[in-house]
Amino acid sequence: MRIIAPLLALTLLPACATTSMGEPPLAGGGTCSAEGLQSAVGKRATAALGAELLAQSGARTLRWGPPRSAMTMDYREDRLNVSYDDDMVIERVNCG
Repeated sequence: MRIIAPLLALTLLPACATTSMGEPPLAGGGTCSAEGLQSAVGKRATAALGAELLAQSGARTLRWGPPRSAMTMDYREDRLNVSYDDDMVIERVNCG
């Protein structure tokens, strides 16, 4: 029984990653600007759209925000956040 608990903890650890949708953070330029990206709200969240938004924002990192997931509140000027609902429809696009 003592071996099962640590093994279970190790299997749950990947769920804490900042990107969900099975993709690593994508590289961009630097400081994020969400200006002009609000047109993505209501569109389907896909890897291709995420890469496009990341490139347009100038951010260095893309963080997907799945429904009912905890996200840290730390502000990073080089990060673009894209939150989506259960139907994979984008609800919010912001920097930080």
